[in-house]
Amino acid sequence: MFLLISLYFSFGFVATESKSQPVIDLKSDRELFIDHYLIDQMKNVRLVLHHPVDEGPVLQYDNPWEGPFSAYCTVIKDVHGFKAYYRGLPKAGADGSVDETTCIATSEDGILWIKPELDMFEIDGVKKNNVILANTAPFSHNFSPFLDANPSTKNDEKYKALAGTKKTGLYAFKSSDGMHWKKISEEPVFTEGIFDSQNVAFWSVSENKYLCYFRTWSGDGYSGFRTVSRTTSSDFMHWSEPQKMDFGNTPMEHLYTNQTSAYFRAPQIYIATAARFMPGRQVLSEEEAKELNVNPKYFKDCSDVVLITSRGGNKYDRTFMSSFIRPGIGAQNWVSRSNYPALNVVQTGDTEMSVYVNQNYAQPTAHLRRYSLRLDGFGSVQADYKGGEMTTKPFTFKGDNLLLNFSTSAAGEIKVEVLDKVGNTIPGYAADDCVTIIGNEINKRVFWEDKSKLNSLEGKQIRLRFIMKDADLYSLKFE
Repeated sequence: MFLLISLYFSFGFVATESKSQPVIDLKSDRELFIDHYLIDQMKNVRLVLHHPVDEGPVLQYDNPWEGPFSAYCTVIKDVHGFKAYYRGLPKAGADGSVDETTCIATSEDGILWIKPELDMFEIDGVKKNNVILANTAPFSHNFSPFLDANPSTKNDEKYKALAGTKKTGLYAFKSSDGMHWKKISEEPVFTEGIFDSQNVAFWSVSENKYLCYFRTWSGDGYSGFRTVSRTTSSDFMHWSEPQKMDFGNTPMEHLYTNQTSAYFRAPQIYIATAARFMPGRQVLSEEEAKELNVNPKYFKDCSDVVLITSRGGNKYDRTFMSSFIRPGIGAQNWVSRSNYPALNVVQTGDTEMSVYVNQNYAQPTAHLRRYSLRLDGFGSVQADYKGGEMTTKPFTFKGDNLLLNFSTSAAGEIKVEVLDKVGNTIPGYAADDCVTIIGNEINKRVFWEDKSKLNSLEGKQIRLRFIMKDADLYSLKFE
């Protein structure tokens, strides 16, 4: 077998390449360090999960038609601002009850939210409300919209949605403005699932088709673990045979919602902020539940948020098994079906993105909460004060400049060395030639003393070696 090996004795690095090892084509796509996709070797560095900052409540479910069982939220950013869709449900009942409505809140910045008075449906004698879908049971149970990124979509279908239960199957909806909705057809578009959750869809730029991630169980019917399957479509009407998602060599866990979407800064990467459900894991006593006025059926389980990723197909990556967002301080956060994240991660500032989470489920204090992260900041390659290094797999790229999203301490730093495909340093791009990178930036250009650009290497197979001290590397991009 053909094998090329280059040794870096000074750093102890061994680069290997074989005919069977594919070369990654990065093009000019942004790549995040949230898995081992681009990483070949790590020495005294580690891949770490970062945790969003709790920014507090942004939306109380306090209208009579909303209430303690409001859930399955979707947050969408469009040219007009932000929209949050969610199920309004004041009292518990069977899935798809007539009491369920689909509500909306709007925001200019994703931080301050209002509930518009739309005058579209009369609910319990009130016409001025924020309800956009009503009297269409069971579709408000899990109505899940998205902004269609398909370049050929029609103007009256800029927004699409799926909704339905096992009994009905999933129906397709469309809207020109995200406010006024109607069915695309009077028949379900997909029926091969259990659907007792929020079933999410989006247009994949990288796969050039619609994807739907929906609720199935690992066993027959409602047995085993709550899990996720996937189906695809070229027209949103005709869907492929479903495939169960493969989680690799990791233990099965109940995933109540999957909340899979294309990351807005790197749409070839799908981010799933999934609700991990722990049935029967009771934290509250009956006395504590009564004190909080929790519905008696909803305090004997608990849940949190985990981060799962995918790069297409039926493969999920669970690099991080630990919690992405832990339940907050206080017994009210440890009830059944609380801590369920909203669908989508959205940008809410020049350097910030936000995740939203439903909390205090089945309680009078039920609400939506915002958590913030730096852009691309789900995870990073991290070096401590002693320092270390990471070397990438071979790849090709398109562009002149290398941009990094990184942070260091005042004492920390990063240097970048460019290697050929087998690990030899390319003249002019050695670590000693690299202008030391110090600071905290989202898009920092890398310079070498005699080589200001990388255009001479465009299309060639290279590796990058990052020599780091007290630093985090979140993402990179060529442009």
